[in-house]
Amino acid sequence: MGNADAIEVVPPQLSRAAPLRPPRPTPAPETLSSFRRILMMRISGIAGWSERAYQEDMLQGRFLGHASFTLNNPDAIRHVLIDNDENYGRTPPGIRVLRPVLGEGLLLAEGRAWKLQRRTLAPAFTPRAVGTLVPHMRAVIEDTVSELDGKTGHPLDLREVMQRMTLEIAGRTMFSFGMAAHGPALRAFIIEYGSRLARPHLWDMVLPLGWPSPQDVQRAFFRRRWRAFVRALMAERRAVTRTGDAPRDLFDLMVAARDPETGEAFSDDNLIDQVATMILAGHETTATALFWALLLLAQDRTTQDEVAGEARAAGPSPEPEALKFTRAVLDETMRLYPPAYLIARQARGPDTIAGHAVRKGDVVFIAPWLLHRHVKLWDDPDAFVPQRFLTGTPPDRFAYLPFGVGPRICIGAHFALTEATLALARIVGAFRIERIDATPVMPIGIVTTQPDHSPLFKIAARS
Repeated sequence: MGNADAIEVVPPQLSRAAPLRPPRPTPAPETLSSFRRILMMRISGIAGWSERAYQEDMLQGRFLGHASFTLNNPDAIRHVLIDNDENYGRTPPGIRVLRPVLGEGLLLAEGRAWKLQRRTLAPAFTPRAVGTLVPHMRAVIEDTVSELDGKTGHPLDLREVMQRMTLEIAGRTMFSFGMAAHGPALRAFIIEYGSRLARPHLWDMVLPLGWPSPQDVQRAFFRRRWRAFVRALMAERRAVTRTGDAPRDLFDLMVAARDPETGEAFSDDNLIDQVATMILAGHETTATALFWALLLLAQDRTTQDEVAGEARAAGPSPEPEALKFTRAVLDETMRLYPPAYLIARQARGPDTIAGHAVRKGDVVFIAPWLLHRHVKLWDDPDAFVPQRFLTGTPPDRFAYLPFGVGPRICIGAHFALTEATLALARIVGAFRIERIDATPVMPIGIVTTQPDHSPLFKIAARS
């Protein structure tokens, strides 16, 4: 592709008096019909919201014959996700999209099955358990820095680098082996599903869950191939002779896990779904968060240099807790670009939310994308200001939901934050990062908050 020195580099943001305000999609018109709004949201889940959605506590509308409620009020969100959470389940379109890749794993399980899985998996994701996996993370991060060291001065797709890095971390922390032999096939599965099957079609929305849509047939073929791939990974891991009693990785922890009340272990089929959930949900969301952080820092040199300074002051193998500013940068990144941009729930029975009657079948939307940019909840909500997370006063826990909240909060949140903090500090501490071109990178919502294209960067070793 040639040397990046001949390409104009985008001037970074230098002054904190004028904070960086990355672009967001133009709000949809207020007069947009429900049908047109659904079509827009099929292309991008964040494209159908009007400006009013960033300003009001609740929006009411209609969604496929039922009332819909978009909640921006923390008390109302608490009611749905904690106080009366058992009354609200996943929507049929959400289940159709996620089940082929995640099966009946923790993310999609309901009722007793979910409680059993959560209790069983919880010990594998405590801070102490995650601490045993940090050496795997550090090893992959160092390999990535070494790889990047040979690419200074050339156009670089850092999104692809972050995807490969987090996939390798997922493989080593899950199975104790690298993903060089399996990574291309796994990425091919993700790309195939994301490009063809992850967007809900109108049939997915209007047909009852028990009636297969045309897309469901294609998803079923995909699921058979995907599960065979995961089963082969597990077989390869089991073929490795285990020495000693200490668990080596997440797979050991998950195989040894028992429900603390019943002593029940995971079946082999359920273990496949848990492994698929951890690899997919873990590596893709973390890679995306790191990409957005690097993009923001490339446009804000002052903040980038603060991260680099903290990383260098903390030494070659810092504990994540020592990287407070780096963590604040990640927190602010996930505020602007929440990995899960939308939580959709359907009422199983009647209820009342903030004085409004909810009937069985009505749909409730809680959108971190909206919450995190809401004018009533944040000062200068579209600005990139990591310092807002260093004031000593944390944001309202129902106004900031990068990992959800309540009983179904992401079980891997500590793992993801540990990995992302160590990786961001090490990479930014080693390299100065700049954008090559000025084309705006726009967020789109397709399962996660993704960029509309992968921009090119230029890196240079820090002296």
